[in-house]
Amino acid sequence: MPNAVPRVTFRSIPRIATLLLATALAVGCVPTPTRSTAPTDTTNAATRDAMLQASQLAIAASTQTGTQRHDTDAQIDRLLAQLDDATLQREAARLAADDPLYGYAGRALLRRGLPLPHAFARGWNFDNRPPAERDGYRPPVKLAVLLPLSGSLSVAARPVRDGFLAGYYGETRRRPEVRFYDTAGSAAGAMSAYDRATADGNDFVVGPLGRDEVSALFGRAELGVPMLALNRGTQSTPKGQSSFSLSPEDEGLAAADYLLHRNARNVLVIAAGDDTQRRAVASFRERLAARGGSVVAVADDDATDFAPVVAGKQIDAVFIATKGNVARAIVPRLQAAGIGDKPRAATSQILSGTGKAEDDRVLDGIAFPSESWVTRSVRGLGTAEATGARLPSAKGPAGRLFAFGFDAWLLTAYLDSLGRDAGAAVEGATGVLHLDGFGNVQRTPAWSTFANGDPAPLADAAR
Repeated sequence: MPNAVPRVTFRSIPRIATLLLATALAVGCVPTPTRSTAPTDTTNAATRDAMLQASQLAIAASTQTGTQRHDTDAQIDRLLAQLDDATLQREAARLAADDPLYGYAGRALLRRGLPLPHAFARGWNFDNRPPAERDGYRPPVKLAVLLPLSGSLSVAARPVRDGFLAGYYGETRRRPEVRFYDTAGSAAGAMSAYDRATADGNDFVVGPLGRDEVSALFGRAELGVPMLALNRGTQSTPKGQSSFSLSPEDEGLAAADYLLHRNARNVLVIAAGDDTQRRAVASFRERLAARGGSVVAVADDDATDFAPVVAGKQIDAVFIATKGNVARAIVPRLQAAGIGDKPRAATSQILSGTGKAEDDRVLDGIAFPSESWVTRSVRGLGTAEATGARLPSAKGPAGRLFAFGFDAWLLTAYLDSLGRDAGAAVEGATGVLHLDGFGNVQRTPAWSTFANGDPAPLADAAR
């Protein structure tokens, strides 16, 4: 993000190693949008037409759900992508915060790393909370955390819980009363847990974690208590709610932005066939198309020869959506096809199946999104290596979920500030966090690469 954008700061969090001693867990209406005002004095007809169409679509989207809403959103993003940075900034500044189009225009600005002209309209009310601290710290009064503490998702939930508690117990200022509710990893369990949390008088809910759980709650006609869901649902985040995730869709978006910023617009995609990678590729393709790029071809990760796939095509870069042990076999095939020197980006799954430097040197130079605390110290948490040495749940693959849980606490405490200040962001363990116009937490990840077979911060790869 540009240096001019202020960051929300928070106090140092001491003695993380003591957190597990304190884990006494008690498991126990959308407003009618205002009519968008289309610009009347834009300097050229193309801009005027694009904004008018986008405005009309945004009004329609406010009453849509599911696939219809998704398709409309994509059309709006493509229209806004036609505008250069200066034009987009000018047109966004003309829109009121409650204009249906402002959420889209503001999101487009954030994706380009540009500042918002003013904050988004918010559907939540935190007036029951004590006033915010000078740095924006304003946690709930009584907090419910919905996690699958039993069932198949419980293994993933434990490091999320411990990361959350690392932030919670380390904070020296006022903290909310907190209670954990078990969702058992099912949609029915999540809805039951939410109802119990509401009946118990909690004024804010964090969770649930599973995608089906989030989708079930987001599908309700009304959610009386605001929540920070820890996943994306299959439908849009309802007005007045928020969501935070480490979803494959977000990684696809990040990878597209990474390559676009390096003027790579014609991209070869090599992907596995599992659902996670398909979702990453779909969002990658959409973002690339919205910014004037294209996926020129998609090859299976088990293809033995990429030469026929790339023959006669302009290839600026390669996006690899597969695990590291498979990627090791892909790299020589790219070289054989004559595109081994092109920029290469991958999803974080490239770390899966790696760990031996002598084998992984073939992956040197491939960029992939990573958590901030892997590449640098995060205030109050230290480095991933130091934290993992003290807490088993922060080690290895679980460390990503631990960082995610830590950031869930930060968002709980700073959500009000993020909603009020157009330039506010939280520098968390997973990346720089800010809100878009639809209640979704947008994460700008750090980037790493392989250097001599070991993961390393991208800026230090030359070492």
